[in-house]
Amino acid sequence: MEKHVNLLAALQIGLRLLGLVVAGVLFALLHFIGDFTGEHEAQVVLSIIANVMIVFATVLSLPGIVAGIGLFRKKEWARILTLILSVFDLVSFPVGTAIGVYSIWVLSNPETVELFKNS
Repeated sequence: MEKHVNLLAALQIGLRLLGLVVAGVLFALLHFIGDFTGEHEAQVVLSIIANVMIVFATVLSLPGIVAGIGLFRKKEWARILTLILSVFDLVSFPVGTAIGVYSIWVLSNPETVELFKNS
């Protein structure tokens, strides 16, 4: 199960980093569109939307990155945090659902529980 835990840690970190990259691209795109329109009101509104979106994406991504690092280090708190995040991932069809199901399967396995207790 240790290989599954390491794979899961990499998936958690990768999924969250992908979310940050997508948010960054959308952030830049919204600012570009605002500048392209040339209208001050559109620039302000799109800038506010972009800023809120990047903060929201960061707040949602950081716990998953921290949990992934904790999983690599076999920390019990990371197992619990990842289980909680995995429940929320289930609604992100299809990739989040697949990773959420895999995470719950790996982290609720008795062998994995013992692996984290021994570390």
